[in-house]
Amino acid sequence: MLHTAIKVLLTAVLVIAISEVAKRSSAVGGVIASLPLTSLLAFVWLYGETGDVSKVAALSSSILWFTLPSLVLFVVLPILLGRGIGFWPSLLGASTATFGAYCVMTAILSRS
Repeated sequence: MLHTAIKVLLTAVLVIAISEVAKRSSAVGGVIASLPLTSLLAFVWLYGETGDVSKVAALSSSILWFTLPSLVLFVVLPILLGRGIGFWPSLLGASTATFGAYCVMTAILSRS
């Protein structure tokens, strides 16, 4: 239980730190947020708990493929905001498009 609490705390601190940096500089916040820090933490937690490198490799491969549909959010959101659509509707629209892209990628990967 303590191990899980430490993981949650460390992850929360990371997200809050990125948010605080982004308030001061969106470029620096963007660079930090784009780093695969969450993935690195997941690799460390998974390996630490299982010692199984094949599980880490499978997770890494899965992250690679599911990064592609996540890019939809970062394409659609600024387009919608740039067209004068409000933040919340834009976020909902971009999230919906991203969900659709994840569904498509899941279907593609399930055929493999």
